[in-house]
Amino acid sequence: MSEASNTRRIIATATRDSADKTVRVRVERRVKHPLYGKIITRRRSMLAHDENNVARRGERLILEEGRRISRHKAWRVVGKLGGAAQ
Repeated sequence: MSEASNTRRIIATATRDSADKTVRVRVERRVKHPLYGKIITRRRSMLAHDENNVARRGERLILEEGRRISRHKAWRVVGKLGGAAQ
């Protein structure tokens, strides 16, 4: 069965990789403040499923949304963008 082509993908930075098959990631997005117009950074932490334990702390990852894997995990790691972010 093939996945739907409209699944959401995001880029995140791994912040913790100590759990088995799970990695904590931080997703950052830049938004314009509604009143003042300044560009600000919003951050969110979430857990992602890492089946092969390939993610290391500081790496940029590509995540894909899917069905719920556990209570807190609904995203899974599908690839890496490169080494640790500076």
